[in-house]
Amino acid sequence: MTALFRGLFDDAAVFPPGDLPLDEAVAAHRRHRTAWYADTVGPLLCGPALLPALVRSGRGLPVGLVLPGGSTGPAAALADAAGLDVAGLEIATNDVAATVAQLGAELPPGIDAAVELPRDGRTEASLDALAGTPYRAKYRTGGLTADAFPSVAELAGFLAGCAGRGLPYKCTAGLHHAVRHTDPATGHDHHGFLNVLLAAAAGDDRAAAAEALAERSGPLLAKAAAELTDAQVRGARAAFTSFGTCSIDEPLADLAGLGLLGPPPLEDR
Repeated sequence: MTALFRGLFDDAAVFPPGDLPLDEAVAAHRRHRTAWYADTVGPLLCGPALLPALVRSGRGLPVGLVLPGGSTGPAAALADAAGLDVAGLEIATNDVAATVAQLGAELPPGIDAAVELPRDGRTEASLDALAGTPYRAKYRTGGLTADAFPSVAELAGFLAGCAGRGLPYKCTAGLHHAVRHTDPATGHDHHGFLNVLLAAAAGDDRAAAAEALAERSGPLLAKAAAELTDAQVRGARAAFTSFGTCSIDEPLADLAGLGLLGPPPLEDR
C-alpha cells in the first residue's frame, strides 16, 4: 500500500490552522525525513514572508514555495529562495492564462509548478487554460469558513475535468483526515484524502468520483483502497499528486487506524 501514499503529504506546518513557528517546523520536517514514513512526506511548504528565515535554517530540505494571489512573481520568489532546494512552486491566481504565460517566462527548467484555480464558477475555462502545459492544477478543498469547502459535486467536477484533460492536480486545506466527516466544532463537512484518492482512481467518471467523495465509511473506503490494482494506484497518483497538510501525524494516524499503513516490524527497521 505504500505506493498509494508515496509523497502524498506536503508539509504545510507553518500555515493555518497549524501555524507552527518556522524553527519548530524545520526541526519537525527533518525528523519526518528520517522516520519510517519518510516516503509519504513531500516538501516543506513556505510562503514569501518566511523565506529569509528559511534560507538560514532550511538548507538541504526540499521546499515548496507557496505564492498567494497578488504576491511576488515566480522569478522574484526563486531569487529570494536562493540556496534552498526548491522542489516546486504554487501560485494562486484569478487569471490562469496570464499565470501560465508568466510561469513560462520566469520558471527555469526542473522546477515544478501548480496553479491554484479560482473557485469562481469558471473551472472548465481555467482547466482549458492549463491543459497541454507542464503545470499542475491546484484546488482549495477547505478553510476557515463553510463556503471554503467545495461541495461533492463541485469537487467531483474538478477531478473529472482534470482527468479528462490529462491534468495532474494537488489539493490544499481541509483534508485533515482520511475519511469524509463533519467537524463537530464547526459543523463543516470535510472531504477525506482517501475519498479523493479513490475519486482520482475513477478517472473522468464524474458520477463515480462523486460517489467516492461522498462515502463516510472508513472500513468501506479502506477495503476499496486495498483492492486497487497496481495500475489503478499508478493512475490515481499520477492524477492526485499531493495535498498540503499542517500535520503529518494526523493522516498517518488515520491510515494506521484503517489498517492501510503503519510502521514496519522492529526486526525490519
